[in-house]
Amino acid sequence: MKVVKNITLFLLIFTFNNCKKDIIEKPIGNAQAKEVWNCAYQENYDPDKIDDVIANATNAYVLIDPFEGDNYQRISEIKSKGNEVCAYISIGTGEDWRSDWNQLKPYCVSKQWSKWKGEYFIDVTTTGLIDVMKARIDKIANWGCDWVEFDNMDWAFDEESRKKYNIRASEQDAINYYNELCDYVHSKGMKCQAKNTVRNAPNFDALLCESFNNDKDWWNHAEAQSYLDAGKMVIVNHYKEKRPNATYQEYINLYNAGISFICESKKEKKYIHYNE
Repeated sequence: MKVVKNITLFLLIFTFNNCKKDIIEKPIGNAQAKEVWNCAYQENYDPDKIDDVIANATNAYVLIDPFEGDNYQRISEIKSKGNEVCAYISIGTGEDWRSDWNQLKPYCVSKQWSKWKGEYFIDVTTTGLIDVMKARIDKIANWGCDWVEFDNMDWAFDEESRKKYNIRASEQDAINYYNELCDYVHSKGMKCQAKNTVRNAPNFDALLCESFNNDKDWWNHAEAQSYLDAGKMVIVNHYKEKRPNATYQEYINLYNAGISFICESKKEKKYIHYNE
């Protein structure tokens, strides 16, 4: 009888959680919160399309991969309605499909990252690596971008990955490396957006954190809150969610109404945008 009761209780809880509906009204942040579009990456569906950004986004923050196809040629179109363009680059990995792979390869580990095909963690942060990344930033500046996002900037922080892939760069090496690159971005008249961490990174201008249905607010909450409190932009990029509106409201409650939000909708199978 006890087993039957436990099974019944489990089924009731499961049914309740799966029947919960999203709130109808889309939450609206305050003046600090930005409308965000992401044409650079996703987890489950397609990223935003640049044509949709040009048609629908005004005074928004738009992430693109300027090294993908002819995206760099469309930057002026994207900016025509007051949008700011942020260029995605990975500073913690080398990607073997990039045009500068042969320059990056000597500074990468030999074992491919198991999560992403064709990607290899940075092994050592030497002067040569800095030069390759600065060459990317030079192109981004010349193309007219306003921001640069540093993906995988926390690659050397996980001890398990360091052992698995024989990464020689230390945590302090990584911190020195991304701060030097951020300073270089500023020297080019652009702003710098961190990704998933702002550990010892006081001069970055914004933070984007990747969030998941079963793993929300997993990053250092106090660091993210300190950025919001300083008037800096903090974006939650949330993936595959049944209840996008409720999830944004949850993050507003966790932080404040200044937090920006973009969400993959499990129902619509695309990004949902807020603060339009």
